[in-house]
Amino acid sequence: MIATLEFADLLDHAEDFGKMVIESDIMEAYKKAKQDLDNDQHAQSLIKAFNDIKDQYAEVQRFGRYHPEYNEIMKAVRVKKREMDMNDMVAAFKVAERNMQKLLDDISECIALAISDQIKVPKEGAALAEGCGSGGGCGCKAS
Repeated sequence: MIATLEFADLLDHAEDFGKMVIESDIMEAYKKAKQDLDNDQHAQSLIKAFNDIKDQYAEVQRFGRYHPEYNEIMKAVRVKKREMDMNDMVAAFKVAERNMQKLLDDISECIALAISDQIKVPKEGAALAEGCGSGGGCGCKAS
């Protein structure tokens, strides 16, 4: 019975913590950047153009360099990606998205380290920035 009550208490604290994240300035900036991006017709047309060329890229990738339009599609993908990334709304959203991800990574690290320094946590958007498979503390590298 005690384990169940402790578990329920932990879930209540987690819910409260989630509300704190939702009410944070970083989350507000993320929501505003997302809304601004969604409402900007020019940005949406750039995103659509990039997604359309990505579909063509996927088709070309099946054949690789042997596809007759390989070079043209590869160049078009880079051009469309650059056009999209240079848009102010897209850039602002990506910054807000990175800030939100950093907050979540920092929270994960704080919780994990409060429990044990042996728990693996994401670092700077990576699944595992150190430790087994990444060339971290144990010295091994994923191949």
